[in-house]
Amino acid sequence: MGESTQLWEYHIQKDLDLMQYVSSVNIACGYHAGDTETMSRLCHEAHRLGKSIGAHPSFYDPEGFGRREMNLSPKELEENIINQLETLKSAASAQKARIRHVKPHGALYNMAALDPEIAEAICRAILTFDPTLILYGLAGSHLIRAGIEAGLQTGGEGFADRTYQEDGSLTPRSKAGALIEDVAHSLSQVMMMVQEGLMLTGTGLKIPIEVQTICIHSDGAHALEFASAIQEGLGTAGILIEAIKRI
Repeated sequence: MGESTQLWEYHIQKDLDLMQYVSSVNIACGYHAGDTETMSRLCHEAHRLGKSIGAHPSFYDPEGFGRREMNLSPKELEENIINQLETLKSAASAQKARIRHVKPHGALYNMAALDPEIAEAICRAILTFDPTLILYGLAGSHLIRAGIEAGLQTGGEGFADRTYQEDGSLTPRSKAGALIEDVAHSLSQVMMMVQEGLMLTGTGLKIPIEVQTICIHSDGAHALEFASAIQEGLGTAGILIEAIKRI
C-alpha cells in the first residue's frame, strides 16, 4: 500500500477500502514509492483497525517503481533497508503504532528469492533493526530459508494475483499471463494453496507450496474484487483470516 503519487486521494482511498478485507498491510517506505503523509495516514488507519503494519522496502528506484534489478554490495543493501525501516517506524510511532513485519518489494523480493547473498543481507538488516519482526517472503524461497537460518520468524507468502513457474518463482511481469485478471481464477488459486498446499503453474503442473500469508497487490486493477471474493471464500470454508502472530 501507499505506492501511488498520482491521483493520490483516489489511490489512498482504494488502500483504505482494502483494509476491511485484510489482516496485514505492507507500506511503501519511500524508495520506490510512498511519502511521509501517505505512510502516516495508512499507519493511523491500520492501527485504528487493528491491522498488522509491515514495511515494504525496495531498491532505491522511484523511476522504475522498484522493479529494476540493481547490483548493490551487501553492506549497501543492509543500510538501505534499515533506512527504510527507520522511516516507516517514525511514521508509525507518531500514530502510536509499530511495525510488526517486513516484506521486500519488487526486484528486491524476486532477487532475494533466488540469491542467498541478497536474502542473507536482508535478514542481517532486520536483525540489526529489530529481531522480533516477522519476515515475509516467497514460500519455499531462499529468503524464507535464510530467515529461518538467521533465527527470524518467517511467513511463507503466496500470491492471489500472480501466476507461477515450475520452479516455484513468479512469472515475470514481462511475460504474457504473469497477472491474474479473473476473480474466479484468483480465488481458485488461493483456495488450492491454503486447503491443498498445492500451486497450479502456468504449464498445468501442480507443485507443493506452504503458505502462511496471501498477497494482493493494492495497485492491481481488480484488487478490491479479489480481496472481497477471497475473504468470502475463506470464510465459507471456515478459514480465519488473521495476522501472523509472534511466536
